[in-house]
Amino acid sequence: MKTLLSVLTILILSMTAMESTVQAQSSRDLQYFRAPDRTGINVFETTKDNDVPFEGVTVRIGGANTLQFQALDHENAGPFRTGTDEDGNPIMSNIFNIGPNFNLATSNLDIDVQLHNGLRMHLRTYLSSRHHAQPYVKGGYMQVDRLDFIQEGFASDIMDKVTIKFGHMEINYGDAHFRRSDNGQTIFNPFVGNYIMDAFTTEVGGEVYFQNNGFLAMIGMTNGKLNQSVREPAPGQLATRVSLVGKLGFDRQISEDLRLRLTGSFYHTGQSNRTFLYAGDRAGSRYYNILTSNPGEFRTPRFDPGFNNELTAIMINPFVKFQGLEFFGVYEVASGKAAAEADSRTFTQIGAELLYRFGSSENIYLGGRYNLVTGDTAAGESVDIDRINIGGGWFLTNNVLAKVEYVTQSYSGFTTGTLFDGAKFNGLMLEAVISF
Repeated sequence: MKTLLSVLTILILSMTAMESTVQAQSSRDLQYFRAPDRTGINVFETTKDNDVPFEGVTVRIGGANTLQFQALDHENAGPFRTGTDEDGNPIMSNIFNIGPNFNLATSNLDIDVQLHNGLRMHLRTYLSSRHHAQPYVKGGYMQVDRLDFIQEGFASDIMDKVTIKFGHMEINYGDAHFRRSDNGQTIFNPFVGNYIMDAFTTEVGGEVYFQNNGFLAMIGMTNGKLNQSVREPAPGQLATRVSLVGKLGFDRQISEDLRLRLTGSFYHTGQSNRTFLYAGDRAGSRYYNILTSNPGEFRTPRFDPGFNNELTAIMINPFVKFQGLEFFGVYEVASGKAAAEADSRTFTQIGAELLYRFGSSENIYLGGRYNLVTGDTAAGESVDIDRINIGGGWFLTNNVLAKVEYVTQSYSGFTTGTLFDGAKFNGLMLEAVISF
């Protein structure tokens, strides 16, 4: 316990030291903008409300840093024979031996620019992530909430309710991505890990929103590609067709104490050489070196159902906040197949988070999350993966958050002799976050 308290103290002090640099910067508000600190929590799509006047081009430089201490144990039924060497001897591999220590610190750099009244640009760069040793751009977009750049007041009655986004951007499928950890930006996630089937991808496309009196509708289109290229597919490969994304919902503050939100989303691609909805995050899993012996593996213990040809996914998300009590839910059904499969398969994901926020300005929270994934793999297995997270967090300031969680995850239904046969992991995670 003394060791854990010491580690948590180190995390908090290191992040508080970074906070001094944040306080040295002047705060700049942008129009139709989700704040990257505590005030941005439980903000989903940006609303059509705006009280920030346009006073010329404004550049906002922000970022996020996350540091974790991981104390997890994992096991499976291995070691497993994975093949033979050049002399015909069996090659036996198992999972890494792991122990308590710090993970790689992850960092983001955000550039947001107010270009004109109701016209804003966003760009995010991953400075440090599991997948790349060098900085690289995650993506960016333009958001149009007014058309005053054409003529002042142009189509203002329409733009009072309409928003247009386009770019190489994170698509708005479901509501879980508003609460997920995005490399160094982890302040919106009340826990450490993202969902087991982590719906996230960045694709070139556009989205059109309509918002009025709490009602929300969105329709969008993307090119379905994570890695952009003009090359035609090789012989035997399928061409990637346009993907469609959409959302319908209702979000209203019913009273001072009660807020209700309910949305339904879909993502569909009819043909692809590879789909990326559950394999688009290059930043990697938040639990390091779990259930793998490959140093380059950064995805586990996330799960990709392997629909690399056709994919249709539907997600329903209820959100209820009554005073300090908060519930967020996920019900998701994804169907599709790989190119070699004759028939479609289906996976279902269920998630439920229950939090209680209290203290000064609800700056402390406690809660739990349950996550279950079930479905049929391409190998013909009927599998279950379930996870429980129990934890809490303390906002030292609006920009600094310290989290602690206990996590346990188990696998069943996987074939004997495969990686996830008898697999499970559990343990403690500490995470310190600064976001500005």
